[in-house]
Formats: sequence, C-alpha cells, structure tokens
Amino acid sequence: MNASSAQPQRLREVAALFLKLGTIAFGGPAAHIAMMEEEVVRRRRWLTPEEFLDLLGASNLIPGPNSTELAIHIGYRRAGWAGLLVAGACFILPATIIVSVIAWCYVRFGKLPQVEALLSGVKPVIIAIVVHALVGLGRTALKTKPLAMLAVAALALNAAGVHEIEVLFGAGLLVALARTARCGTVAWVPALSLSGVAGAGAPFGLWPLFLFFLKVGSVLFGSGYVLLAFLRADLVDRWHWLTESQLLDAIAVGQVTPGPVFTTATFIGYVLAGAPGAAVATLGIFLPAFVFVALSGPLVPRLRRSPTAAAFLDGVNVASLALIAVVTWQLGRAAFVDRLSVALAIVSALLIFRYRIVSTWLVLGGAFIGLAKTLWV
Repeated sequence: MNASSAQPQRLREVAALFLKLGTIAFGGPAAHIAMMEEEVVRRRRWLTPEEFLDLLGASNLIPGPNSTELAIHIGYRRAGWAGLLVAGACFILPATIIVSVIAWCYVRFGKLPQVEALLSGVKPVIIAIVVHALVGLGRTALKTKPLAMLAVAALALNAAGVHEIEVLFGAGLLVALARTARCGTVAWVPALSLSGVAGAGAPFGLWPLFLFFLKVGSVLFGSGYVLLAFLRADLVDRWHWLTESQLLDAIAVGQVTPGPVFTTATFIGYVLAGAPGAAVATLGIFLPAFVFVALSGPLVPRLRRSPTAAAFLDGVNVASLALIAVVTWQLGRAAFVDRLSVALAIVSALLIFRYRIVSTWLVLGGAFIGLAKTLWV
C-alpha cells in the first residue's frame, strides 16, 4: 500500500477508534488512558510502550484535558495533521452529543420532583469521587515537605479569595525558580502572596462565555477535577451565572457520561444559552488542547527531560490539589442536605476506596437511590 492510499485508511482507523472510545470510555481520565494504551500499544501496535509514555508525559506538561490531549497526540503520530484533528474531534463528539441531550432534558424537566430527587442522590456520590481523586493525586504530588507546605499556603490563599490562575502559576513559578536557583525552600511559602481579583457580577453573552472557557482550557493543569474550582469561582461566586445546585448538576452529568470530563462545559453552555451556548462553551474549552498539542508535539523529548519544566509542573499540581480541596468543602455543604445524602457519601467513599468500584456505577447507583426515595414517598 503506497503513501497516498495509506493516509485515508489511517484516518478512517483513527476516526473509528476514537469514536468508539468517546462512546464507551467511562471512568475518567485514568480509565481513558488505560483504554488507549490497550488499543494503540497492545492490540493495534501503532506505538511502542516507550512512545506511548512519551506522549502521556507531554500531555501532563501542558494545560488542558490530559486524556483528550493524549488522543490528539496519538492521532498526529498515526495520521499527521489531519489525524490530529480527527482523533480529537471523534473523541469529544459522542460525549458532546450525549451531554447536550441530557442538558435539553434537564432544562425542560429539571424542576420536576423526580428529577431533583435523582440528582440529590448523585451529588453526595460526586463528593466522594472527588475526595478519592484528591487522595490519589496527593500521594503523587506531595513528594516533599516543602511541596506540602506550598499546598497549605495555596489552600489558604484560594480560600481567602486569591484568583485560581494566580495561585496555579504562582506556585509553579516559585518551585521552578527555587529549584533553578537552588535557594532555600522555606522562602517558597511566604513568597506566594499574589493579589486577588475582586469578584463582581458580569453580564452574560456568548462571547464572554466563549472567552471564559477558552481561558479555562488554556491554563488548567492537573486533574480534570480542578475544573470545578474554576467553574465555581467565576460562574457561581463572581458572575452569578449559575447557582451552586446547577454547578453540582453539571458535575454529575460530566461524571455519568463517557468521554472527557470537560464536556461539563457543554452542559453549562446549554443551560445558559441553549444549543449555541453548548457549541460555544465546547469549542472554547477544547480548542486550546489542539493548539498546545500541535505546538508541543515536536518538542516532546526535550520537555520530558527538562528539570525546569518538571519543577514547574510539580508546583502547579500541588496548587491544583489545594483548589480541589477548597471546592470540595464548598460543594459538600450544598450536597449534604439530610441523613440519606450523608450516608450515600460515606458508603460511596467506602466502595471506591476499599473496593475500587468504577465511579460510573456509583453515580448511577446514587441516581437510582435518589429516584427510589421519591417514588417510595
């Protein structure tokens, strides 16, 4: 098979694989990455294990949704620039359609008691899932005492109202500078004193909505759960576009659907402005991932070997954990409304920590219990 005929065939293979993964990949980024490794390394042998790890490392060094960026990297390696676009679009598209349909149902029927009860069962489960992710990430990120001290400082600053972007980049720059200059580690924490951005209401529009999600997609490091901190800080606290309850509902939908967790943006966009809002929010949050992969792909070997890049990422990940901790506490106050919700969170935490039950089943179980409660009453 010559090069001209091989390229369309490779594009079809990339499209078929990532449409499938985008439809069945439940369980969050870690599950997505495991499924990709199984498909492209073991079954199809598109990449060697070493090449796969190189692309995974590069995805962790740039902002945005890591599993989506890994899909885009794989598409580029397999089918060039066209493969880059096809892989990313096909991985995102199924989840976007599913979330949009759910958002339509939510807007139309979300005020019915049965739907509210269903979501009331899901919200406490979400808190348990986020806590599990926080603990797992903490074991990896808090590698030294200075990093733990930095996490505490970032937590305090975020709780005091300092903007999330300032906390993330401030922490990353401090760790990078400290390691580069070999300076005393105690100086990190007092130096993290960036000025906060005052919150205020803002008029809603499609252009501001696009710019907000473009900003989030451009600066968000760490786990997809850090997205919660950005959403709550701006959309709920500063601009009042969403209520606390609507944000929890959006998070729940992102958890129960396959594909990227970032399609939470699709749900929020639809709730705020219908189909145009969903399209604008989805484009805004995912566009930076395509750009960053296109720019960083050729630099993968150098990025993975750079001590400065690794130090910056350490600081950013530590600050990300602090943001997750703060937003989990805040969302928990809205989720725990009665004894049943508290019990659901405790049981979910036990199942996910001890028995490693997939988060999708926990969310579906919480939804069933919430609905059954209403039907029983």
